[in-house]
Amino acid sequence: MALKDVFVPDIGNFDSVDVIEVLIKAGDTIAKDDSLITVESDKASMDIPAPFAGVVKEVKVKIGDKVAEGTLVLTLEA
Repeated sequence: MALKDVFVPDIGNFDSVDVIEVLIKAGDTIAKDDSLITVESDKASMDIPAPFAGVVKEVKVKIGDKVAEGTLVLTLEA
């Protein structure tokens, strides 16, 4: 099993957005495209999907954090 890092993808023209919901925790098994976190900008909220399936090893963000494209969200055992 390989460890893979999951980063925030391109979220449009935002410098940073607030994490308003964390939908996963360490130990969860997730599928590709499952929602990981919900972020909110001034105009809308959006879910950040999983780019691949695996088991969550460590969540790196929490509610209230500011994230931007390239921010580490979690480590996954794929």
